[in-house]
Amino acid sequence: MTPTVSVLTARDAGLTGCTRCGRVWPEGTQACGRCGARLRRVSTAGLQRVWAWWLAGLIFYIPANLYPMLRTATLGGHQQNTILGGVVELLAHHNYLVAGVVFFASLVIPVAKFFAIAYLALSVGHERRAGSHPHLHLYEVVEFIGRWSMIDVFVVAILSALVQLGAVASIHPGPAAASFALSVAFTMLSAQSFDPRLIWRGPAQAKDP
Repeated sequence: MTPTVSVLTARDAGLTGCTRCGRVWPEGTQACGRCGARLRRVSTAGLQRVWAWWLAGLIFYIPANLYPMLRTATLGGHQQNTILGGVVELLAHHNYLVAGVVFFASLVIPVAKFFAIAYLALSVGHERRAGSHPHLHLYEVVEFIGRWSMIDVFVVAILSALVQLGAVASIHPGPAAASFALSVAFTMLSAQSFDPRLIWRGPAQAKDP
């Protein structure tokens, strides 16, 4: 039989960690002596904010994929493209690299973030401390890739600013651009609302008030 590995947490040692600078202090300390931030106990009550921002991001992500992201007006007429439609058109013009970047930044990464945040929020109440490192790595990955989800919005903004040739050609952002930007912002707030200290607490502790 494989022996159970016990991980000593700050809570077990009677300490409270500062979420701003990482310094630990005796439990019951009101403020961090290093950075002045208010110290708070680890509690699953904060997951309500995680789920609220997560749901808001999911709601705005739906119209972001249904409505046009880009509107192009040329002498030949008008054209509107959704995110997936833009990927298909880029593939048709053999722009495989750009199509791949747009596909991963606008479809794969946001969907993966939704699943990752939901998985972390659901698993913290049933966490086994010996297996918490993979969950911490997943949280760090979600935090890192959040900033790259805005690539599609940046491309639309740059094209809208540069391609304005009057009656010849012009590019304008579609209604999906604002929905996508809000969806990304809400998922980032959801990830930031998640307290990674919950990962290191056992099932019984995670339910403490």
